[in-house]
Amino acid sequence: MSASTTSQSGDMPALEFKNVSCRFPVPGGIYTATENVSFSIGDGEFVSVVGPTGCGKSTILNAAAGLLKPADGEVLVYGKPLQGLNRRAGYMFQAESLMPWATALENVTMSLTFRGEDPKHARELGMSWLARVGLEKFPDRYPHELSGGMRKRVAMAQTLIADPDILLMDESFSALDIQTRQLMEDELLAIWQEKKKAVLFITHDLDEAIRLADRVLIMKDGEIAQLGTMEEILSHPANDYVAKFVNAADKTKVITAGSIMKPVYDYLHLSDGPQTMLHKIRESGLSSLFATNDQGVIYGLVWARKVREHMGEPNVTAQSMMDMNIKTINRSAPLKEVVMQMGESTAPIAVVDDERRFLGVITSGALLACLASYNGTTGESK
Repeated sequence: MSASTTSQSGDMPALEFKNVSCRFPVPGGIYTATENVSFSIGDGEFVSVVGPTGCGKSTILNAAAGLLKPADGEVLVYGKPLQGLNRRAGYMFQAESLMPWATALENVTMSLTFRGEDPKHARELGMSWLARVGLEKFPDRYPHELSGGMRKRVAMAQTLIADPDILLMDESFSALDIQTRQLMEDELLAIWQEKKKAVLFITHDLDEAIRLADRVLIMKDGEIAQLGTMEEILSHPANDYVAKFVNAADKTKVITAGSIMKPVYDYLHLSDGPQTMLHKIRESGLSSLFATNDQGVIYGLVWARKVREHMGEPNVTAQSMMDMNIKTINRSAPLKEVVMQMGESTAPIAVVDDERRFLGVITSGALLACLASYNGTTGESK
């Protein structure tokens, strides 16, 4: 089992499993659904659980919901042992959860009604959530009058209107067609990024797990095979089972620009003169260097040959010499995007953060080495 079973946040985990084992009586004996499962999810973290049918994925979610009491171990919710239903969690399951006799708005606001909320306030909040999921024009439609994707949107609004701290989702989008599922995934990610709930997402689809989650928990026969980011799992699979399981993953969606870049140690300041520029470029062993301002924000690329051409001229600086038509890419961009950018020319790509601060460089050689190590876009790590 991977050692990376703790939440990425340094704060108290939103959800924590400590040596949780779940067993059920079956004809002829006892069936062990999970065995000594330990992991935690930080506040605002998105963790997907994947594995073949019968590996214990749904058992984990039921234990997190308080629908199932472990035979051994315990589940903690914000540091407190879970007793009964998890009141700080919202649930969204694969099966239809809408009441057929209630309208979309009535289904969304049902939890507020049960809690005795003011009807006017409940309606206003319900309408705002229907608008949030793109269904503000259909508050009076009954479930049978809505498409499968629309019913899932109502179910999502129904789950989130109560503002749970933890979101538990069990194969929530698996019954949808590919296009509708991607739309629902986009909707979920947008809401998660806005609200930053802790999410435990059960799926059999590895690509869905990769697309949505911060970390992925891979199950086998009721035990954790490995837990980590997909980059960690691909780079260092815990065993042959994990290596084979993730082999089908599209590596171009997993490997990011930040993971293959060369961290920046050599760069030019906008005010650097020709002697300083040539010295820095020579020391770097490269033919060019990127230029930044004092805050590290990238502005352009300076080539040594161009500096030599203008040696002796007055007022020569990196700012006057730089080529501003440069390629930059965010550190979180997937490998597929790096390949597309590099395919346009062989010039190095500058890797930047969200504030456009210079972090590192990707050269054509580094990209080719990365592709070779993963045997193209679908192969195995060598």
